[in-house]
Amino acid sequence: MAVVGAGPAGLAAAVTAARLGLRVTLLDAGDRPGGQFYRHPAPGLGAARPEALHHGWAEFAAREAALREHAAAGRITYLPLHHVWTVVPAEAAEARRGQAAPPTGWTLHAVAGHAPDERAAAVTARAVLVATGAYERQLPFPGWTLPGVVGAGGAQAMLKGGLVLPGKRVVVAGSGPLLLAVAGSLAAAGAAVPAVVEAAAYTAYAGRVPALLRNPGKLVEAAGYGGALARHHVRLLTRHAVTEAHGTDRIEAVTVARLDRDWRPLPGTARRIPCDALAVGHGLVPQLELATGLGCATRPGPDAAVALEVDALQRTSVPGIWSAGETGGIGGAQLALTEGELAAHSVAAALSPERAATDSGRRVERLARRRARLRAFADAMAAAHRPGDGWTGWLRDDAVVCRCEEVPAGRIREAAQDLGARDARTVKLLTRAGMGWCQGRMCGPAVAALAGQEPVADRRPFSCPVPLSHLAELPATDR
Repeated sequence: MAVVGAGPAGLAAAVTAARLGLRVTLLDAGDRPGGQFYRHPAPGLGAARPEALHHGWAEFAAREAALREHAAAGRITYLPLHHVWTVVPAEAAEARRGQAAPPTGWTLHAVAGHAPDERAAAVTARAVLVATGAYERQLPFPGWTLPGVVGAGGAQAMLKGGLVLPGKRVVVAGSGPLLLAVAGSLAAAGAAVPAVVEAAAYTAYAGRVPALLRNPGKLVEAAGYGGALARHHVRLLTRHAVTEAHGTDRIEAVTVARLDRDWRPLPGTARRIPCDALAVGHGLVPQLELATGLGCATRPGPDAAVALEVDALQRTSVPGIWSAGETGGIGGAQLALTEGELAAHSVAAALSPERAATDSGRRVERLARRRARLRAFADAMAAAHRPGDGWTGWLRDDAVVCRCEEVPAGRIREAAQDLGARDARTVKLLTRAGMGWCQGRMCGPAVAALAGQEPVADRRPFSCPVPLSHLAELPATDR
């Protein structure tokens, strides 16, 4: 079994599968396990209490210790700094000749190591679990390319991984519960946070009371964030958004405006807040390139993001491919841990029925119930913070949307309204929006919104940049 991603879902899946008797290869693009959620300071920084920056650190530490134990015993092969760029059937040549039978194995190709010493690597497995996590969703606004404007998750990563702050006076803005966690962490670390600017209204949770009551731990966590903001005198502005950032060489202030129910800025409500940094993000987007490259089916989520379609046992629509964690919809670390463990049981049942038969089915039933409870809360959260269609109202025509190719909003609007583009792909061909280094990860949702389309998951052969020499070294059957 191969697991792609060593975040909460992948780590839980790997150690559970090893415990169930499977041989596991765990590949991760990072140099240490934990993913973005459990990002922790490099050993050279000498952090005395890294757990102070995290929730659920004890659970992660236990799984990290289990990973080391299984790796020492030879049950898990842990491969850090391995960025998997494609997964192909082990019998690629036969599959291309039209064989209808599902593949009995897979080959995972990865870029291993750091430049300039990158090398090609390949791993074979009978089953693959995709646990590649997510990245931040950004809704652009005038001035968002100024130095000092960082992602909300990026600000948290700077603090967790580097023990540094993005600035001394940091406005936190966007939408979603991550904002509260980021603001609390920054304030506790010594930054002044003049405001948390939340585009949604928490009254949107009113229609999801049953899901909230089934997850009292989440309510306690939210109360803790609220208490932290109160202790540090951080003002919470709901149904507001940063509509412009100001500055020359660096951000100096932001304009904040009140929004209507569709996220359109209301005239006469703008105010200016001085700051030297802005941490902004509108939730997360599942990272699906590997899975969609395999042809796995997707579904629209309640947050308007595209996620993988999985069944009750975390199986995707492609036989032999499983998914766990944020790839199936944004839900947080607890849900990812639960789905990772559940997926491991599912893979074990498929590959080693005799071993699975001896394992207690009650554990799987408990995991399924927990997943249903946590997923209900995640869906409520996603629906409450779904971006409104009117957010494009704060985008002037000269505002950059695609940072890589420097494509302004006006050019995208022209492609959609005057040149007949009816989907994001056509806009991309006409404007180059999404053709840069990030391949649309930053601007994709914004381009789709400006084109009047719902976001779709692109199917691509590569999930990351690959040196041409690696492609030349591939066996003929995998080319």
